[in-house]
Amino acid sequence: MSPAEATPATKAAGAADASVPEFENVLLSVADGVGTITLNRPDKLNAFAGTMRQEVVQAVEVMTAHPDVRAVVITGAGRAFCAGADIGYMKDLIQRHDTEAFRALVEAGRAVVTAIRNTPKPVIASVNGAAAGGGANLALSCDIRIASDRASIGQTFNKIGLHPDWGGTYFLPRLVGPAKAFELISTGEMVPATEAHRIGLFNRVVPHELLAEETSSLARHLAAKPPLALALAKQALRQSDVADLNHMLDVELDHQLRCFESHDTVEGLNAFLEKREPTFRGD
Repeated sequence: MSPAEATPATKAAGAADASVPEFENVLLSVADGVGTITLNRPDKLNAFAGTMRQEVVQAVEVMTAHPDVRAVVITGAGRAFCAGADIGYMKDLIQRHDTEAFRALVEAGRAVVTAIRNTPKPVIASVNGAAAGGGANLALSCDIRIASDRASIGQTFNKIGLHPDWGGTYFLPRLVGPAKAFELISTGEMVPATEAHRIGLFNRVVPHELLAEETSSLARHLAAKPPLALALAKQALRQSDVADLNHMLDVELDHQLRCFESHDTVEGLNAFLEKREPTFRGD
């Protein structure tokens, strides 16, 4: 891998960290309040195979429980973010008519998305290259997506006769509207980074060589924010998917009162009045 292709995690992966476990196809690192999860099958464009899905779930759980992690980054090693399912393995399942194994694969993808959505910590997808199929929806399940100008994203499922999974039918219409969502799913085309940014699939697009730096800067910025306030805001936004205005006003009142009684609100107000940067503890 060239220096230009290095991701936040791969740059830090040389240093052993006793606080995080090792996995076969996923790399973990922790630095400056940021936990980075790197999909690590670069020769297969980080396509999911074997127990890789379960490893990502465990990695998210590790970062959720880690006391030093306040923001999480998910990215890919090499030139792709994630190519989705391993086509060779899928072909083998179809030839064997192994419906139960296929069901297990889909359920494992569901577990990844659920883990990301349920963690109270902000999760950033750093999309360093192609994000296809399940890889696209892995990115969409994250709270923020920052992408290389070389990246692309696509609902490529029907190219092999399949239906979207990993939450694609949930995330897409909420980001781009139902008509555009159906267009993206039905055409199955890969969308270049600039167009993905224009229609709302990516929050930011940056030059490829600056992706690691810009991702790290964004993640560290979020890590410095009050953890309780961010966790409650993430929770409220999830609830708003199915709630009416009155319910959300009640949620906001409850969350505001919880923040009002926290150390971090006292610290934030004092820091503002004293014209200094606050130091938030998360309580």
